[in-house]
Amino acid sequence: MTLRTAAFAASLFAAGCHSPAGQLTGQASDEWVRSYELRPDGEIQVSASNGTIDLEGYDGKTVEVRAERTARAVNDAAARELVSKIVISDEVTPDRVAVRTEGISGLLIGVSYEVKYHVRAPHSVIARLRVTNGVVRAKAFDGHLIAASTNGGIVGQELGGRVEARATNGNVQMALEAVSPAGVSLRTTNGRVDLTLPAAAKADLSAECRNGAVAVEGLSLEPVGEQSRRAVHGKLNGGGAPIEVNTTNGAIRIRSRAPDQ
Repeated sequence: MTLRTAAFAASLFAAGCHSPAGQLTGQASDEWVRSYELRPDGEIQVSASNGTIDLEGYDGKTVEVRAERTARAVNDAAARELVSKIVISDEVTPDRVAVRTEGISGLLIGVSYEVKYHVRAPHSVIARLRVTNGVVRAKAFDGHLIAASTNGGIVGQELGGRVEARATNGNVQMALEAVSPAGVSLRTTNGRVDLTLPAAAKADLSAECRNGAVAVEGLSLEPVGEQSRRAVHGKLNGGGAPIEVNTTNGAIRIRSRAPDQ
């Protein structure tokens, strides 16, 4: 840590000692913007803490990342000083781009910050998104989505590719335009799972929860093997791609998409 950063951290510490967190009236924001060339089968990775990640698919050839950095402190001047020190790193190769919130070095008390990522990615890439203390949202993406969240949820809309989602202390909500032959895997601990599928989706379904119940609504399900309140296994519309849904301490709801959705 540099002398300037150390002095700044110490000043924030002193200010924080006299100011409850609820009195952080100062705020400052800026943007970090990048564009990357990536091979069609390449991977974009975004890792965040104290923030959100929003992904949207499109027909372009580049990955676009815009990050909103926001700092809160006892006054605007302190917040402006802080926001410039929120570090975002990126590692770039022809087949992989990794973007990460590194945070702020030093001891910081009486301040807060967050980074909100907005990502546009071609449908041909793999998107690996991970957040702590925040939410992952994906929309209109037909590529391979791998999403993970701790202390936050995962939300997907209009998805058409392979989907893997893991949440700890959060809910998983997925609405699919189509079920990829590569399948769907949704898991959460201390949260519920809500999965919406096209009525004609062909899939082999396995849904289990430890403390909760499984409900399948509006879908043509042929049960296979033992069924119970907490475990449903069967074939949707004759079977097809694998769909696995698991949760601990939460309910599972799998339903047909309404015609106007």
